Amino acid sequence: MDGIFNVAKPAGITSFGVVARLRRLSGERHVGHAGTLDPDATGVLPVCLGRATRLVEFLVNTTKTYRAVIALGAATDTYDASGRVTQRGDPSAVTRKQVEAALGAFRGAIHQTPPMYSALKHQGRPLYKLARAGLAVARPSRPVKIHRLELTNWKPPLATLEIECGKGTYIRSLAHDLGQALGCGAHLKTLTRTRCGSFGIEEAVSLEQLEAAFSEGRQGEFLHPPDTIITDLPVAIIDEADEPALRNGSPLALDIEVIDPPSRYWRAYAADGRLLGILAYEAGTGLWRPKKVLV
Repeated sequence: MDGIFNVAKPAGITSFGVVARLRRLSGERHVGHAGTLDPDATGVLPVCLGRATRLVEFLVNTTKTYRAVIALGAATDTYDASGRVTQRGDPSAVTRKQVEAALGAFRGAIHQTPPMYSALKHQGRPLYKLARAGLAVARPSRPVKIHRLELTNWKPPLATLEIECGKGTYIRSLAHDLGQALGCGAHLKTLTRTRCGSFGIEEAVSLEQLEAAFSEGRQGEFLHPPDTIITDLPVAIIDEADEPALRNGSPLALDIEVIDPPSRYWRAYAADGRLLGILAYEAGTGLWRPKKVLV
């Protein structure tokens, strides 16, 4: 089974738990998700199966959109509603105008400090395990990109944000940092991922729907082809004579017109429409090197 399920992840289950259920349902050994959602978060979780797992990195690196409800007045150690309150403040004087002004500092290319309760590792140990043991370590800030950040609803002390961001952005950290900027503390109350790359929440299917589909043998209705992930890449058609070299990972010299500036990655198809893999174009040599081989 090669393809992607656009899963509507419910609250109360980990992203790995979703993968485990689909591995059991499909019998497919190679199953992986594209971008972890916290257990309490909901929304779009693309799950790749079979050969599509080789393309996960292209989905992980794409932009994602979230709807976040942030509660002002209390900061927590996890930066969300599941944590222990570490700071309380009075948000009654905070206005919509102040929130809008504070959001300006979080747009564009920023540096963000990950929360202690995260899967990032320190000296080989996940931070969340250190945090549960009562330990806190310094976390270097990391560059992230916030493409769009809008206040869509303001019902004090709750602020609803729509966020479009790049890889590695922690919405929990954004909620915490916003509370610090406003001086009253804040935490992430609820989070829904509404889009991951080309996958939107409107077309996402529940685990219950997928279980029913598998039991009735119609799971293919919800399975997106692997190249759904890479539709933004230009296309290279590979002659049958060049297929063995691609399969072996050897560089190819293809007679293809390349626009300037050239795209770094191209999706490679056989003449009969089969997806063969992804090629990395080297402008200096004019060669095409297989980055991902799917055959």
